[in-house]
Amino acid sequence: MDKGYEKERFESLKIKASVAKKFRRFCKKMSQSQSMTLQLMLDFFEKNGVSPNESIGPQMQTLENLIKKRINGVIAIVKDIEKNQTKPTVAMMQSLFEQTPEKHNTLILEKKELEKQAQPSYREKMNSELESE
Repeated sequence: MDKGYEKERFESLKIKASVAKKFRRFCKKMSQSQSMTLQLMLDFFEKNGVSPNESIGPQMQTLENLIKKRINGVIAIVKDIEKNQTKPTVAMMQSLFEQTPEKHNTLILEKKELEKQAQPSYREKMNSELESE
């Protein structure tokens, strides 16, 4: 029994015998009752705005081509962003955070300061130095 339609009564439609046979075969393929299959068909046409008199083929191909163009446009935008923004930013970040081994070369000024520090800040004067003053 059809869910939601249990209490409704049946109506008869006048259709040709060959169309009725074809419709019954279609209903068996869909594994639905004749009422539900017809309801699904009507809902499909109403939702998609398609008329049974029109061919759906060219419309679907047109939609498919439009979608492909949009997807290609999005891909181009993403590639441009990657090329002009992401890759340069990543390169700058890597260069900033790249740790190069530090060379510990002492400068000439540092050597003089080290020598000064090694010597005491005071020293005893010898007798000969005292006499010269």
